[in-house]
Amino acid sequence: MHSAVFLIEFGAIILGLGLLGRLAGRFHFSPIPLYLLAGLAFGTGGLLPLGASEEFVAIGAEIGVILLLLMLGLEYTASDLVSNLKTQYPAGLVDFTLNALPGAVAALLMGWGPVAAVVLAGVTWISSSGVIAKVMGDLGRLGNRETPVILSILVLEDLAMAVYLPIITALLAGVSLAAGSLTLAIALGVAGAVLFVAVRYGRLISRFVSSDDPEKLLLVVLGLTLLVAGIAQQLQVSAAVGAFLVGIALSGEVAEGAHTLLSPLRDLFAAVFFVFFGLHTDPASIPPVLLPALALAVVTAGTKIATGYWAARRAGIGVKGRWRAGGTLVARGEFSIVIAGLAVTAGIEPALGPLATAYVLILVVIGPLTARYTEPVAAWVSSRRTPSAPLLAGVPAPARSPEADREETDRTETGRTEADQDPVGRT
Repeated sequence: MHSAVFLIEFGAIILGLGLLGRLAGRFHFSPIPLYLLAGLAFGTGGLLPLGASEEFVAIGAEIGVILLLLMLGLEYTASDLVSNLKTQYPAGLVDFTLNALPGAVAALLMGWGPVAAVVLAGVTWISSSGVIAKVMGDLGRLGNRETPVILSILVLEDLAMAVYLPIITALLAGVSLAAGSLTLAIALGVAGAVLFVAVRYGRLISRFVSSDDPEKLLLVVLGLTLLVAGIAQQLQVSAAVGAFLVGIALSGEVAEGAHTLLSPLRDLFAAVFFVFFGLHTDPASIPPVLLPALALAVVTAGTKIATGYWAARRAGIGVKGRWRAGGTLVARGEFSIVIAGLAVTAGIEPALGPLATAYVLILVVIGPLTARYTEPVAAWVSSRRTPSAPLLAGVPAPARSPEADREETDRTETGRTEADQDPVGRT
């Protein structure tokens, strides 16, 4: 009987996700907000709470995040990662300053204390790699010039979690400085070792994984990814970071073959992840903290857009690509919920959990919208400020600057990339 209920519930979820995806595709819109609303409807306090399939959905959600980061890692080589980290670390510092401070200040203004301030700073700082990876795929932007900039910021954030999570865990548990330092040292050592192996021995790993049989290739890549992700998480390093580094280590035909084979699995489990996120949010807990969460969301959406714009400008990307980079970084998600969950379990501040949930729900819904519409809205505002054509008649054209040439190249490459991919990404 339990098995039958599980099959009915999980089958209804998958069927519902498929219908919602078709609805979103009809209106050329990302399905992520619809998946979240479906989770709210079937979660705690929703219209029809699930029971038998909840544990399986939780496991599927974790696999979804891992596959999203694996597929993102497959887009780039180890040399790309190292060069991007070397050139984009100032963007990581700007990202931390602009987006962590609002959360810390908000917690202090509400009288929650320094530990809660450190927690809320992490909630507002970290963008959702899972949501952003899905949005970029939906909009057909994985080949855009600004994508490496976005990726570099996400990687810096994810790697920073290897340092931040042990620190916040020690603060919440009130452990001694020595014990906290040991946990931090282990986390840094594991992350560094995995990154070193990915960069130094990536070709050997690809050769080991390579197979002409799609079935064997799928099993080996998926098994290796889950194994590394699990070991990383066991050693206090993010499973997402481990999966991303596995993707970085694979290259050439292996990466191309794995990308083709794993894409359907990624889409399935990623959708399950967003439903699971909504399942564990009680709609009744949101209204009391909605206004402060909304204010914090508006502020940090602006700071994320500023971060992406600045980082893309520093990388020589054209104006349109800068706005796209900023708008894409707005979404928060899995890491923010993990950080808030640690604080809730420790009993630091009762209102912190609902506030973080409302905050993430707002930005995870707004994130796909800002990713799609920030650039066209900025272009519209700019055109409104530009003098009309008759006023410029007879005025000689100014000399072209190197920045203008880069912007024209950016438009050309973006147009060609998006034309070859899903039309959902066209604006």
